[in-house]
Amino acid sequence: MSWNGVQQRRNSWQDGVLGTNCPIRPGKNFTYVLQVKDQIGTFFYFPSLFFHKAAGGYGSIRIWSRPKIPVPFPTPAGDFTVLAGDWYKRNHYVLRRYLESGHSLPFPDGLVINGRGWNGYTFTVDPGRTYRFRVSNVGISTSINFRIQSHKLKLIEVEGSHTLQNTYHSFDIHLGQSYSFLVTADQEPQDYYVVASSRFAPRVLTTTAILHYSNSRKGVSGPIPWAPTFQIAPSLMQARSIRWNLTASGPRPNPQGSYHYGMITPSRTIMLANSAPYINGKQRYAVNGVSYVPPDTPLKLADYFKIPGVFNLGSIPTRPPSGNNAYLQTSVMAADFREYVEIVFQNWENTVQSWHIDGYSFFVVGMDGGQWTPDSRRSYNLIDAVSRCTTQVYPRSWTAIYMALDNVGMWNIRSENWARQYLGQQFYLRVYSPANSWRDEYPIPKHALLCGRARGRRTRPL
Repeated sequence: MSWNGVQQRRNSWQDGVLGTNCPIRPGKNFTYVLQVKDQIGTFFYFPSLFFHKAAGGYGSIRIWSRPKIPVPFPTPAGDFTVLAGDWYKRNHYVLRRYLESGHSLPFPDGLVINGRGWNGYTFTVDPGRTYRFRVSNVGISTSINFRIQSHKLKLIEVEGSHTLQNTYHSFDIHLGQSYSFLVTADQEPQDYYVVASSRFAPRVLTTTAILHYSNSRKGVSGPIPWAPTFQIAPSLMQARSIRWNLTASGPRPNPQGSYHYGMITPSRTIMLANSAPYINGKQRYAVNGVSYVPPDTPLKLADYFKIPGVFNLGSIPTRPPSGNNAYLQTSVMAADFREYVEIVFQNWENTVQSWHIDGYSFFVVGMDGGQWTPDSRRSYNLIDAVSRCTTQVYPRSWTAIYMALDNVGMWNIRSENWARQYLGQQFYLRVYSPANSWRDEYPIPKHALLCGRARGRRTRPL
């Protein structure tokens, strides 16, 4: 199991992906020990091995602000979770065989909200009261648009950041992303559609839940509210409208804006370009021409026990190569603790990309169409860009982020499109501190699972 957005400070041992943890064998168990210090917000967990995510197994994570730390909105009357995403009728192992045989993933059979299809889930509200809706896209292949018939969505939080409270009629949520909205039950007492529909897909998929007024005697009626389907421009404008609330407290009492990310000069620029090459006659996906292959031993264990031959640092370049030759590799990029880096995600494909970085949040300073160049920095938002852990890159476009490498460990950087992730569009960032101190990184858990070439070794006595 992995924890999308939980930073696991100093503790990539608990990240729950194949590069850090051994699989939990059938009939066995493993206890994760998580700490959510210095975080608030809306996240989710999911099964990370193979294609298990396609079968469900996901759930919401809510991290509350500590008592007496103010939040920039009144306490809602209720707090609802909305886990929305695409759904396949085929079993997860059948989908995996499609990919392993060199074929593309088939189109989803539909969308679900909290595991249910059309009108299968109900949110009950009292008239005149305001509720928090925490919405996550837990799908494996499809961006969605979320909306509630005749009601407005007031954005208040994005993956642990309080935002300026802009109001929207509908909102695009890309793979792996999470948002919180305030919704006021200020309409005539009846039932209303809660809608999720696909975005940027070959055909439009739609599903609905019900917003039920507690004193309603009338069911849903009227057409399902309209939303964009293929249009990129409104989605890009909406993404740019998301701003950090500089005066609001985050997980600590001091204002979010007291961290001046735009005044720090990055030590280097890393450019990551996705691609869809064919290697050995089969469809693969790659980052900077390298298609990731999982090793027989988790990278974190191999690094800790100094096992040779599992991976090599620098096995993925920090910029896209000039040629089109892609290859298979267990790709690990080296980085130093307390570096401050600029990362540019360059997308030359005709599909929306969604990128996630484990162990971190980052500032989305810019996004636009075309090729990124150093002149693109002139358009950066260096004042109130939102801090988050998952960002989209539109077709034939780029997205730039600033990130402080303040979390030692082995961290997964991946596509949230699960077919692309499974077939190689991912790698690991090894953030290294020479101090070898518990101050920088926790020791290996004494109950850590050992597998591959680490089997039979000892963890630690205490």
